[in-house]
Amino acid sequence: ASEMPLDVLPDLSAPTVTIIVEGRGMAPTDMESLATFPIESALNGAAGVRRVRSATAVGLAVIWVEFEWGEDIHRARQIVTEKLNLIAGSLPPEVERPFLAPISSIMGEILFITLESDRHSPLELRTVAETVVRRRLLAVPGVSQVIPTGGGQKQYQVLVDPQRLRLYSVTLEQVETALRQANRNSSAGFRVAGGQEYLIQGIGRVSTVNEIGQIAVTAREARPVFLRDVAAVQIGPALKRGEGSHKAEPAVILGIQKQPGANTLALTRTLDQTLDDIQRTLPAGMQIDRQVFRQADFIERALDNLRAALLEGGLLVIAVVLLFLVNVRAACITLLAIPMSLVAAVFGLKWLGLSINTMSLGGLAIAIGELVDDAIIDVENVVRRLRLNAQLPETERLSALEVIYRASSEIRGSVVFATLIVGLVFLPLFFLSSVEGRLLHPLGFAYVVALFASLIVALTLTPALCSFLLPRAKTILRGHEPWLVRKIKAAYAPVLSWCIDHSGVVIASSVVLLAVAVASGPFLGRAFLPDFNEGTLTISAVTIPGTSLAQSDELGRALERILLSVPEVVSTARRTGRAELDEHVQGVESAEIDVNLKMQGRSKQKVLEEIRETVTLLPCMNVTIGQPISHRIDHMLSGTRANIA
Repeated sequence: ASEMPLDVLPDLSAPTVTIIVEGRGMAPTDMESLATFPIESALNGAAGVRRVRSATAVGLAVIWVEFEWGEDIHRARQIVTEKLNLIAGSLPPEVERPFLAPISSIMGEILFITLESDRHSPLELRTVAETVVRRRLLAVPGVSQVIPTGGGQKQYQVLVDPQRLRLYSVTLEQVETALRQANRNSSAGFRVAGGQEYLIQGIGRVSTVNEIGQIAVTAREARPVFLRDVAAVQIGPALKRGEGSHKAEPAVILGIQKQPGANTLALTRTLDQTLDDIQRTLPAGMQIDRQVFRQADFIERALDNLRAALLEGGLLVIAVVLLFLVNVRAACITLLAIPMSLVAAVFGLKWLGLSINTMSLGGLAIAIGELVDDAIIDVENVVRRLRLNAQLPETERLSALEVIYRASSEIRGSVVFATLIVGLVFLPLFFLSSVEGRLLHPLGFAYVVALFASLIVALTLTPALCSFLLPRAKTILRGHEPWLVRKIKAAYAPVLSWCIDHSGVVIASSVVLLAVAVASGPFLGRAFLPDFNEGTLTISAVTIPGTSLAQSDELGRALERILLSVPEVVSTARRTGRAELDEHVQGVESAEIDVNLKMQGRSKQKVLEEIRETVTLLPCMNVTIGQPISHRIDHMLSGTRANIA
């Protein structure tokens, strides 16, 4: 079990290949007609494709190609790549070549961290984030992608002066050609002299602002015209479509995605060690905060809760068994079915390549009470027969082995049929397809495997242990039933007699109650998944379309300051717009804020009510409140035939 992958939920996403197309600031309508539509048309007829979805924004198009369940993701990417190669030549020159996003899913976002400093500029923060932090994190096995948001992306900018162009009779095309041709190295083979080889190489690639300024654009009257003569060269931030902040202060936010099948908890521990190493090498004043969003924390809490439920259920079963059997040996034989069945279920999950998650552990938690049913029926009947045998005259008594054999055989058919019926109830789960099947298969499989493992234990190990431990048990040889059993039988006898005498009333009452239960079904609430208590919030804030990034950033900071005024809010991390490598098609008018909470006595409902009241103080913003995992599930399931709540 320790070697199996741990995750919050089973993998609910169909094999999906994500295509990203950049369009250099093209309008959404042009991007859709010139890039999105041709790519979608080429992919719709590809083998195994189930659905093609797309989203187009300013200078960006993202196409999601979903394949049939069970399709190998690498084969799917190969199919998509072949189709893209066929249409790449037909795309306009202003559209960059489409590329595939790394293999991951939105549920693969396991960690968000921030890089911040009060001594460094946004440009310096982003440069360190891309050249140091991102590269180190991508080298960690199991990491699929690291996407930075915020700061200023370093760019060498050439600001051409139109008056100087006229003065030197230079055109803008000449400047572009000079920049393109000068910024490269060239090789001319090698020269052999004196028994040695000398490499001939022309060094032309520039690396500093001064070197760019010294590029010759043309010549006038036998004198070169340098780039610095007609333009100013500087380092500045590139045009950006996204911004980030932490606790209402500018910061670079890095989203870390894992590869499919990677163990979230083990990978998070490795990332923590890597981040510790990176922190020691950062310039003074730069700090990494890794508590923005950690999927591992939710997984650990969920698994701890399920482990506690399993432990409490097991202890309750132990108490009930001891209370009714009043025999430690008989109780031990019965309870042995629990660990044996759980181990069998874990082996089954590993054999199928499934992960340990809340659904598979939930199946084991549901089954914990059923696991001792078969064994306790067998043990109770053996104990009863041994007591009756002990009450017989010595000349009429059978051997202990004969009594145990007859007692086990007596209830064998009932035990097998009862277990089969319970197992058949879960059979429809295995015929579910799509997301519902992926979600419920681990629960049903864990339950059924544990249940049938308990049946095998009851048929084989339980009789053997009974023959070894029970014949010499003093409480059994006395021939008396436990006092609690006698009391219950005495109390139940008149109830049973009344039910037999008034069978019509009992049956009619049962039918009425069943009808009431069926009739109340349509009035119950419906949801695809229950609400998770994640301990964090994800707040989506959207302002008026057309709002500039700077204005959206200012509104986002104001919203963060409002949220930080709530006592239970520990920190906020905001992403406005989209990052350069991000596959989320989000306009600059949209923002997402991850809010960390620390409860201080008030209920979560009260805290949410205060947050809803405070965010209404900010005009012109449509604010919705959710939770990180639930928010990602909603994104992943959008467009499917599922009820999302």
